[in-house]
Amino acid sequence: MSKRIVCLRHGQTLWNVEHRFQGHTDIPLDETGLAQAARAASLLASLRPTMIVSSDLRRANDTALAVGRLVGLDVSVDKAFRERGGGAWEGLTREEIAERWPAEYVSWEAPDGEPVPEVADRVGAALRRWAGKLDDDGLLVVASHGAALRLGIAHLLGLPQELWSALGGLGNCSWSVLEEGRKGWRLLEHNAGTLPEPINSDDTPDAAS
Repeated sequence: MSKRIVCLRHGQTLWNVEHRFQGHTDIPLDETGLAQAARAASLLASLRPTMIVSSDLRRANDTALAVGRLVGLDVSVDKAFRERGGGAWEGLTREEIAERWPAEYVSWEAPDGEPVPEVADRVGAALRRWAGKLDDDGLLVVASHGAALRLGIAHLLGLPQELWSALGGLGNCSWSVLEEGRKGWRLLEHNAGTLPEPINSDDTPDAAS
């Protein structure tokens, strides 16, 4: 028996379609996103989750609630699973960011945004904290955000920062599965359930390509 974590990215939003940086801005799911959440819930229900937690932003929380309704579980909320804060970049398209902050665009570091290592520490610590609440054979579903989950997974796996880019970005309502083994956490699946032409927005251009 082993603990598992399903890291589920939220469904599509209008800002995803427009390639706008969302960050901490509380954007709702669009109609496609709601349908994606329902589809993901129907697939993940077969894994028999025992606990569900989400970011406090409604695009992630509504995605988690779709799973919770189907399996009869309440959804806990943890602000630590929020997306990476984008500061002045929030609401802007990639093209607008590249035009106004060409040097920062290359490194994908908003001047007043949340640094990548801090996001990895924040989300990785939250994954460990919630996994600690599971029974030995429990399965935790975490509904969060693309960049936040990719960085948190890298942190949980103990990858050095120079290898974080080896993990590709998550599509809307796609997920990764982690399992705790004798030597720590390992990645069983990554970006599973990808829909045609997945849309990324807040994560790095390289991860989204």
